[in-house]
Amino acid sequence: MAMPQAVKVVEVGPRDGLQNEKDFVPTAVKIELVNRLSAAGFRNVESASFVSPKWVPQMADGADVMAGIERRPGTIYSVLTPNLRGFEGALAARADEIVIFGAASEAFSQRNINCSIAESIARFEPVAQAAREHGVRIRGSVSCALGCPYQGEVPVSSVIDVVERFAALGCDEIDIADTIGVGTPRRTREVFAAVTEVFPREQLSGHFHDTYGQALANIYAALLEGIEIFHASVAGLGGCPYAKGATGNVATEDVLYLLQGLGIETGIDLAQVVAIGDFISTSIDKPNNSRAGKALLAKARSEQGSCV
Repeated sequence: MAMPQAVKVVEVGPRDGLQNEKDFVPTAVKIELVNRLSAAGFRNVESASFVSPKWVPQMADGADVMAGIERRPGTIYSVLTPNLRGFEGALAARADEIVIFGAASEAFSQRNINCSIAESIARFEPVAQAAREHGVRIRGSVSCALGCPYQGEVPVSSVIDVVERFAALGCDEIDIADTIGVGTPRRTREVFAAVTEVFPREQLSGHFHDTYGQALANIYAALLEGIEIFHASVAGLGGCPYAKGATGNVATEDVLYLLQGLGIETGIDLAQVVAIGDFISTSIDKPNNSRAGKALLAKARSEQGSCV
């Protein structure tokens, strides 16, 4: 299997990256973050979440964020929608794509939402139907695809089952997510080789967390399986709530540096993304978790200093 010549990087920082922040991030900062990301060349930005503010207070301003952003032609602005009410909010906010989710782990599903995998995905049937009727793209996210904090190993057959259920709902894209970052390259290749048998390869994406430092290696493994869509979070925003103290999403700057080194086209300006990582880290007073981002930032600053 030849590696893809071009890859779509889905930026998830504004939603997945910020949602667990305890201190409320000002709406204006979220809007600027989304605008800067789309200006840097991202064709898909996960921008907000339409969940109950009671459960995720950080995302309570989703409608305001979507109303405030500058829409760039050709950019997909995605939002998370857990139910029909959330979809109605997404529709009113003119979201281009909704994200629905289900775990590949039965233990995770029972522990988190008190129902089976089958029941959890069945709940999205009216949401998916409404999205199709209104011409809104649907993305399904398969969490715990490479491991679960409660049951440990997740059978590949379970991942395939969830992918097939999402496909039946009419999903345009399906994410294979290593929610707790325990995946390894060998397992990544096994899972992607299996799911490409039941869903189009070009519509599958890899969503890796870097808890065990394996995210970039897993992305490389997925590239070897011909996967051409990956998720990342600028400055490595986002923790992993199921692995205390661990880093969460793989940093966008690190992913772009890897892809650039492989000669794979993304259409994204890495220098701009490095600056965005610095902007959001400073804005929320959090350390920048991107190794490439920090190195390139230090290099740029030292070069500026030597020219004075």
